[in-house]
Amino acid sequence: MLKPLILLVLSNLFMTFAWYGHLKNMNGKPLILIILLSWGIAFFEYLLQVPANRIGIHYFNLAQLKVIQEIITMIVFAAFAYFYMRQPLKLDYLWAGCCLVGAAYFMFRGGIPHA
Repeated sequence: MLKPLILLVLSNLFMTFAWYGHLKNMNGKPLILIILLSWGIAFFEYLLQVPANRIGIHYFNLAQLKVIQEIITMIVFAAFAYFYMRQPLKLDYLWAGCCLVGAAYFMFRGGIPHA
């Protein structure tokens, strides 16, 4: 059950850099270059994301997988924003996290169906 979670964290690292990493130092670069670079990074995200979901579906239902993905996305994004982009963490991240905890509660309150 841990393997899909690790793969999701790693895929989110690639996804976050593909979507936002270019904003730090590449604003003057041609858009087509940034798009191609982002696609290249996203390729590695998919190499991790697809197996994570294929493995994860044996432990979680589809909705649970999606909520897990969103929780991981927020955690990875907050770390990325703070450590890489040097953006201050805002209280809104905490509130968004609380909403995701609520979503996780509703998705998992019936238990994990395949475990």
